[in-house]
Amino acid sequence: MRCKILFVLTFISAIAAHLFSNMINDLWDFRNGIDTAARETASTISTNSGFLANGTIAEKTFSLLTWGLFAVALICVLILSFLCGWLVLLFGGLGALIAYFYVAPPIKIGYRGKGYSEIAILLSFGVLPRVGSYYVQTMQLDYRAILLSLPIGLLTTLILFNHHFLDWKADKSAGKRTLVVVWGEKRALAFSKFLCVLSYAALLMCVFLHVFPYYALIGLFTAVPFWRVYGKLKAENPSPAYLPLMGASLKATVRCGVIMMLSLVIEAVVQAL
Repeated sequence: MRCKILFVLTFISAIAAHLFSNMINDLWDFRNGIDTAARETASTISTNSGFLANGTIAEKTFSLLTWGLFAVALICVLILSFLCGWLVLLFGGLGALIAYFYVAPPIKIGYRGKGYSEIAILLSFGVLPRVGSYYVQTMQLDYRAILLSLPIGLLTTLILFNHHFLDWKADKSAGKRTLVVVWGEKRALAFSKFLCVLSYAALLMCVFLHVFPYYALIGLFTAVPFWRVYGKLKAENPSPAYLPLMGASLKATVRCGVIMMLSLVIEAVVQAL
């Protein structure tokens, strides 16, 4: 019964925290003028939700909803820390700080263009939630939980990196220095390919170190659409040309994530028999 309660609290907290991070990103991009720049910059595809930029929801209402989600996540984390110890507060607190200061002043991690944003995404969408959830269920810290978080964390980082290609000209005009803005398309595209290879290399490493069972290697096939898209891209491309890359990133992350998850479930069932 205790494990089920911990799982439900962790699940609710993760969903609320994820939605909060997306919405606080929208809120501060709107306040920092990124949405306005995206509308005014030719051949740029806006990547915000549109709720604030289009006036669908008032900024005050959007802000209340955003902080309401934060409150839900915070309550769950506080309960989990009471049940499982102070380390839960550490994991949750670090995740909250990264989510907020990713776009909020004075830090603006995502605006600095030195790779900080990519590290932040890897930590907040890969390492912290998986190591934290593992700790909640087992009351232990294990290096295998960190290794397990790397393939999906790197693939998620790749999604966030690739989406910068869609609106990098607007980011540049608004002073948001992503790596695409700093490096330019050619070098950033080469890094995107490197990040893709690194993601699947992390999966190979996890199988080699027996963190995942061998049949998790099926996830490697989800890389095929990536290379079809990369092969069609040139050194410089119009923003719409990057939409297939975003689509490949999203599909690969979901599909590979499901395969890794199912492999762990199957392994657990086999071991229980």
